[in-house]
This record gives sequence, structure tokens and C-alpha cells, in this order.
Amino acid sequence: MSIAERYTHLKQSVPPQVTIVLAAKTRSPEEIEEAIDAGATDIGENYVQEAEAAHSALGDKAGQVNWHMIGHLQKNKINKALQVFDVIQTVESLKKAGDIDKRVPAAKDGAHVLPVYLEVNIGGEETKTGISPGDYDDFEQHLINVVRGMTRFEHVRLEGLMTMGPLTSDPEGLRPYFRRVREMFDRIIDLGLPHVNMKHLSMGMTHSYQVAIEEGANMIRVGTAVFGERK
Repeated sequence: MSIAERYTHLKQSVPPQVTIVLAAKTRSPEEIEEAIDAGATDIGENYVQEAEAAHSALGDKAGQVNWHMIGHLQKNKINKALQVFDVIQTVESLKKAGDIDKRVPAAKDGAHVLPVYLEVNIGGEETKTGISPGDYDDFEQHLINVVRGMTRFEHVRLEGLMTMGPLTSDPEGLRPYFRRVREMFDRIIDLGLPHVNMKHLSMGMTHSYQVAIEEGANMIRVGTAVFGERK
């Protein structure tokens, strides 16, 4: 099947309230363009440099979709990232949120507010970034403290949580991890904090998105299922 056919099939197979973010790591502008022409609304990139190149090559077509940063964002890349991305899904600390907040006015319209998600490293893996349960005696309380701290920022707004789950060949093994993140997502909503608008629970990739949706994800990050195996 073509990229367009695979995207259409995926779109028809998930509930209408689920947003599909196409993970475009290593994909060419031509491949991304085919997905956009098929109806894709959201593109995710892991690296700022790749996103800049794709965004530039796509020209006006780049403006037809939302661009999500789904890889680790280094402090020295924030300014460039803000020129490309509409959403940063990988904020792993209050400090990183503050670093972004300071730079938004210069990079965009001064009144602009950038949606961000907190990245939760729910499996506590050393090779992944994100807020990890293994780093805190009371993980959930720490997460809530970060959320409360973010309410003071003027130019970033917390709109969701993002997680990957630990590496496993069996998607069913991810179910308890996804469930725990969903519980934290709901708990944050229940706080009713100002300047927090928890709309998106970003969980699940090509091999695990079905389990993630069953556990409450309303946003999935899928690449291979649409673009095919990486060359």
C-alpha cells in the first residue's frame, strides 16, 4: 500500500476523537507531503534540524499541519524549535518549561502561548528522558508540584501528558504503564488549576497504539504503520 492508503486505513481504524501524530523521523519531505495530501493533520519530529529542513522544503504545505516536537529538546535548540513547532510534547522539568517560556516572546508574537506536554518516563528507563518514578520518593506528588509551578508562566500552557512506556515486544505489557499515566492525567484535570488545560494524553506508537487507546490515549504517535519500515 502507498503512504496515502496506509494513512487512510489507520484513520478509519481509530476512534474519531484520537489525534494521529505522524512520526516523521528520517522521512523525506516527499513522504510527508503524501501524508498531508491524504489528510494528515499533525506531524511529529524528533530532531530540530530535521524538522527545519522538512518545514522549509514543504513550503506553504507545512502550514497545513501542526508540528509536534516529540524528541528530547536541548536548551540550546529551543530558539530554533520555536520557529518550527506548534507543540512541544517533551517537557521533562519545570526548568525546561521556564526556559521555553522565556524564549517564546522573542521567537513568536509576544502574546503567543505555546502548548506543551509533560513527558513522563513511566518505565523509569535510563535511556529515556522524562519525569521518572524512580527519581522521587513520591512521584505523583512531584509531578503535581511541577504542574502547579507551570501555572505561573505566561507563554507556555500545559495541555497534556506524553509517555512512551518501556521497550517490550508485547504491547499488552504496556497496559499498566499507560493506565497509570491516564490516572495521573485525570488527577491533574481534577485539580482545576488556572492556566492548565489538560486536553491531550499522548501515548502509544505503531506497535502499541491500540492498547494505548484502550487505556485512554486520545493522541497516538505513529510512523512505521503509515510510512513503512525505515530504510
